[in-house]
Parts: sequence; C-alpha cells; structure tokens
Amino acid sequence: MSPFEQILDLLDREKATYRVVEHPAEGRSEEVSAVRGTTVSQGAKALVCRVKGIESPAVLAVLAGDRRADLKKVVAAVEGKKGGFAPSDLAEQLTGCVVGAIPPLSLSGTLPVVVDAEFLAAHEEIAFNAGRLDRSVVMATEDYVRIVAPAVAPIAAPVVPAAAE
Repeated sequence: MSPFEQILDLLDREKATYRVVEHPAEGRSEEVSAVRGTTVSQGAKALVCRVKGIESPAVLAVLAGDRRADLKKVVAAVEGKKGGFAPSDLAEQLTGCVVGAIPPLSLSGTLPVVVDAEFLAAHEEIAFNAGRLDRSVVMATEDYVRIVAPAVAPIAAPVVPAAAE
C-alpha cells in the first residue's frame, strides 16, 4: 500500500473529517497552498530531524508552512541532546516519501511527532501533501490531534525575509 493509500486508510478508519485535493506536483508551501485553496500558515510542513540522546533515530517536526523550525526547541521538546535536519535520503528512507511530500504523521509509527503549538491553535483545518507531491489532504485540526496524538511544543520561529538577513 502506498503512503497516500495508508493515509486515507488511517483517516477513514479513524472517521476523520477531511478532503483530498488533486493538484499539479508541488512540494513548496507557498505554491501548493494556492492550488489547495488554503493559506500558507495552514500547511503542515513536516521536517525529519535527527536528534541525539533519544531512542528513535529521528523525529518528525511539524509546523506551519510559513515558519521555520527552531532546532534547539525541537531537541528540547523531545528531551534530546543535539539535533539537525536529516539528509534527504535518510528522510525519504524513514518516511517512505520524497521530501516535499512527507506527511505530518509517522506511517511506520517509529518516528515521534512533535507539532508546533501555535500552528495547531491557529486553524480549524490543516493541509498537507499526503505522501505524494500531487495529492493533498485538508483535514480538521482536532481530528489530526486525536489521531496522531503528537507531542505539542513551541518549536517554530518566524521566517526571516531574505532582504532582512
């Protein structure tokens, strides 16, 4: 079963409120939000982060598409010692999805999920590429939290505009 099919199977089994949006293949938050009909801040950006000092080789950090991960906060949220972004090949190996299509949930159940608290509080619905670059899911935030049961912590920082750097 493909990651996309696994996601839909999970959402159906858990009786989630969601819809699937088909669109041109896109993994960048700004571009895909426009074709989904959602805001960039509703998009769940899922980043695989390696963290030393925990049982799992990595964690899935989830935040709004218009924010960036604060790695120190991600590490602290899972009580790790040190962390960094996983290389693309490791992220794809651990999730079964290409970068840009990684969903904000662990299909294998082996990656702990930590979600930015502000992201969850901001919208009644979240959106994400569902294991494919050409399919997205828009779902009720409360269903996402109920099904995934992620750790919730402040792990995001604002994106600094290029002109301000």
